[in-house]
Amino acid sequence: MLGLSQAELGNALGVSFQQIQKYEKGAYRVSASRLEQIASFLGVPISFFFNDLSISAKGSKRRVDGESIEAITKFATTSDGLSLAKAFMQIQDPKLRRCIVRLVEGIVGHDE
Repeated sequence: MLGLSQAELGNALGVSFQQIQKYEKGAYRVSASRLEQIASFLGVPISFFFNDLSISAKGSKRRVDGESIEAITKFATTSDGLSLAKAFMQIQDPKLRRCIVRLVEGIVGHDE
């Protein structure tokens, strides 16, 4: 859309164009910090990459609209949001992570 080459984006991010190709093909995951770098370089909000996102929730599809993504992005860029995300990502046990999600959902009254 902007007429940039993979090499130009790679140079701006400090990675090779091959790495950019792997991101595009889905061979490598794009970390949140790398996604923020890409968004910053392209001059777009992170939510740009999540337009029309659908999330699978217990076998059903529910849409996450732009407003929700903007709220998540806004929270994730606060010091509390970053601290919470970093700490949560360090929890290795998937059952414990799920318990924490259920606990927080219970606190806010969000029953699934």
